[in-house]
Amino acid sequence: MRRCFNGAAHGTKPTAQGTQAMYERENFRQYLERLRAKGQLLDLREPVDSRHIATLVDQSDKALMFHHVLGYGMPVVSGLIRSSERMAIGMGVERYGDIEHLLTRALASPIEPKYVETSRVRELTRIGDEVDLFDLPVPMSSVLDGGPVITAGVTIVRDGQGALNAGIYRFILKERNLTGIDIVTPNNLRALAWRAYEEQRPLPISISIGTHPFEFMASGYRAPMGVDEIAIAGGLRGAPVELAMCETIDVPHIADAEIVLEAEILPTGWTWPEGRFGEFTWLMGALHWNPLVRVKAIAQRRDAIYYNLHMPWEVAWLMIPTRWSQLRSALKAAGIQVKDINVTLGGIGAWHTVISIKKSAGEGKNALLAALSVSDIKHAVVVDDDIDVYNPLEVEWAIATRVQGDRDVFVIPGARTKPLDPSLPVMPAGVVPTGAKVGVDATIPENIPRERYERISYAYADSVKLGSYKLDPGVVRSGGRRPQQGEVAQLAERILAMIGDKPLYYAQVIDAFPQAPLQAITRAFGELHAEEKLWQDSEGRMCVRGSKFAAKPPAR
Repeated sequence: MRRCFNGAAHGTKPTAQGTQAMYERENFRQYLERLRAKGQLLDLREPVDSRHIATLVDQSDKALMFHHVLGYGMPVVSGLIRSSERMAIGMGVERYGDIEHLLTRALASPIEPKYVETSRVRELTRIGDEVDLFDLPVPMSSVLDGGPVITAGVTIVRDGQGALNAGIYRFILKERNLTGIDIVTPNNLRALAWRAYEEQRPLPISISIGTHPFEFMASGYRAPMGVDEIAIAGGLRGAPVELAMCETIDVPHIADAEIVLEAEILPTGWTWPEGRFGEFTWLMGALHWNPLVRVKAIAQRRDAIYYNLHMPWEVAWLMIPTRWSQLRSALKAAGIQVKDINVTLGGIGAWHTVISIKKSAGEGKNALLAALSVSDIKHAVVVDDDIDVYNPLEVEWAIATRVQGDRDVFVIPGARTKPLDPSLPVMPAGVVPTGAKVGVDATIPENIPRERYERISYAYADSVKLGSYKLDPGVVRSGGRRPQQGEVAQLAERILAMIGDKPLYYAQVIDAFPQAPLQAITRAFGELHAEEKLWQDSEGRMCVRGSKFAAKPPAR
């Protein structure tokens, strides 16, 4: 149950060399074939109305490929990374948790892209007046959406520092060759678009639809300006990503994509109404104000497949590994020994984290400060390494038994936050909102006796098993009779000698006499107590009354 929630333990490393050898040249279609082979992609060949696609995907436990979409000559595939298992298949690792190691390697060793002269995506190209976005089978999604939205395009832009910035944005269809672009949230593309708007010039972008999860993962990673996210995708692949140049703008696109839109963000500013949208928060967003995008050309394969990213779950499974990487980097810089990190689905894969650490004094608070420095993290809980961060029952138990609110919970007000947080007050358009971040230190407090935190463990749990339980016949015979008084008296003497040398828990004494019936042992203890020879030490172990081990009653 534990690993079904959020993937494998991070301590298991992926077979990185195997990933490079097997998948470094894999394209979108080969990924689809692997999903089919593993029973994770279902082909639907009966006619389907595009308005029903999102609902059908939501009801399915597999990715769906719709081969006959009414009114369109192009199949639609959706739900490709809508589970941890399908995300792991796409990244070429055995378990979802292994993606973090792959991303860490890619960030440490990015591989620059390779430019090619030709690509299959240019088999059909429409330019200028021939552009018709309404020919694409872009489905509706949420019932309150403001129109069909392109959701799965890898958007590439030059960042002015020699690097290629890549991201995933939504483009709502407006006209045959016009869309909006949802860049309300502060990010690198918004900054570049704002600069172009101030200079009253269009900003060229390419939009590659139908790309491999390697490129998708890198595009979802929030790298600083000047860091080439296509090179990060190369690091994930273990080989350069192949790019080709657009025909109408000076920006490259992913060469093996299914469809490419060559476009410009127009210098209209954030003045056009757009949406609403179904957000990664599982909620409907408000009306946004965004720039317009002019599509100058559409290139595609002759038999192109349209990929529709299904909200919100495909976004959640995509975001979680990037948050793992950012959190681990921040915690490492703070000198924290991390055991495990869970970025929870309940926290929409972005805002909540539970972190287990091997703690030294004061490091619970230090770990929280490091975690909350990661931009999207809103609420962080830090626990000791005996807590399973993937088990919400254990995490809640740690909060219940280890936290004092006035000591272990703190609030950081005025931090930059996501505009999509519905709990924020309504802000004027263009104002970057701020909000509160909350840290909960659910580690065992310093200067608390450790015996307060010794967990219940049942006697003989390592040897007594329900499915194979059977007593030795000799034990059955000896345990089925009432012990004789002489036998009890002799046992009491032996117990007294044992606990005179070293205090023992009651169960340890029982273990020392495996052939004695439990009733004989309890009667022996009863005699010692009646003779006022029995006592306990400060940890509850049995000892001799008046010995150096005997606990002293509290002062009155």
